[in-house]
Amino acid sequence: MAGYLVFDIEITDPEAWQHYREVAGPVMAASGGEFLVQSAGIEPLEGGWHPASLSVVAFPSAEAARAFYHSDAYQALLPLREAAAISRGVLVTGA
Repeated sequence: MAGYLVFDIEITDPEAWQHYREVAGPVMAASGGEFLVQSAGIEPLEGGWHPASLSVVAFPSAEAARAFYHSDAYQALLPLREAAAISRGVLVTGA
């Protein structure tokens, strides 16, 4: 069953965010992650949810997504993301 990392991201430092993407992208790809959605625009429909941007990354399984997120390689990059954005994320499993 596929695993998806879904993040609601408010970029606070665009230059730092670009650097984070450059270094995190290869780590994610090496773990089997593939971007499905990188929002260019969001239209709120209900529930009062107004995310600044959304990213959805697909992995072959929930275990692969979890392993990527908790890996030493990605955990070392978290301070870069935290310095560049306010983010909230979940792991979603699906068919």
